[in-house]
Amino acid sequence: MENEAKKSNYSGPQRVFSGVQSTGNLHLGNYLGAIRNFVDLQQDYDCIYCVVDMHAITAWQDPEELTKNTRATTAGYIACGIDPEQHIVFNQSAVSAHAELAWIFNCVARMGWLNRMTQFKDKAGRHKENASVGLFVYPNLMAADILAYKATHVPVGEDQKQHLELSRDIAQKFNNDFNVPAFFPLPEPLILGLATRVMSLRDGTAKMSKSEKSEYSRINLKDDADTIAKKIRKARTDPDPLPDNVAGLKDRPEADNLVGIYAALAKMTKKEVIERFAGAQFSTFKPELAELSVSVLAPIGEEMAKLMADPGYIDNVLRQGAERARAIADPIMAEVKKVVGFII
Repeated sequence: MENEAKKSNYSGPQRVFSGVQSTGNLHLGNYLGAIRNFVDLQQDYDCIYCVVDMHAITAWQDPEELTKNTRATTAGYIACGIDPEQHIVFNQSAVSAHAELAWIFNCVARMGWLNRMTQFKDKAGRHKENASVGLFVYPNLMAADILAYKATHVPVGEDQKQHLELSRDIAQKFNNDFNVPAFFPLPEPLILGLATRVMSLRDGTAKMSKSEKSEYSRINLKDDADTIAKKIRKARTDPDPLPDNVAGLKDRPEADNLVGIYAALAKMTKKEVIERFAGAQFSTFKPELAELSVSVLAPIGEEMAKLMADPGYIDNVLRQGAERARAIADPIMAEVKKVVGFII
């Protein structure tokens, strides 16, 4: 990627864009690492939140399950506190600008840039020849997602920072190649919250994931109170009591993960949690964590169940959101096509 310092002279409106894949159950990691931050950002920005169903099909998806999961992700957004009337909520495939701009960016981005994307290497593994082309060019579509709206800020987790940097490179190269300074903004990352990386409840060294076989590895947002409490009780720990300082969590991944979850849910620092529970056994700490988790998460699960019982409502939210998204993206795409030299 280009090494020179990248600064944007873009003077357009400040706008947030982000999305979550519709590939299964939303879980605690999605909530603490992303969606809760989406909710908070509504106070300060105009926000566009997308259910990225086009990204989802980089790996094969059962069509019926994809439809169901798209609705479930939308229900999760709303249940967590995203307001689809004040902000925009829609599914990616409903706005053609994403695919159109992604193709243009396929022609702007360089192979060397994409070859350095660590997430492709992680997902494709040793059999990258069998991975879909879509998985390889996924970061270009991510750049298109953001820049189709000229979004200036993107809330991201640590594992997405590299993709956002690529989005900035693509935006700058487009601006330079076509001699349109500051046409696209160089989107800035928003890394927020106390726990941006939540680990498995069964293995503190592995990220909490929808794909993990054990249901006890994660807390799903749709879980009821009893299920949440049971998963916390069964979470893996070690035999030692909690330390009296944060440094004592080093080399104790399960203890560190549970303390981090408590801190994030309570909106405390790890230091504050440790000061409160220093020397406590997990037999004391876990019930406290379970009670806190239930108080925060169970209402979300209840609201999700209500919303999922009315798919017509969810589909209407997505339809109206897509109309509002197109109203922003279509004029930008018209500008892009004119810059590139397409006749429209």
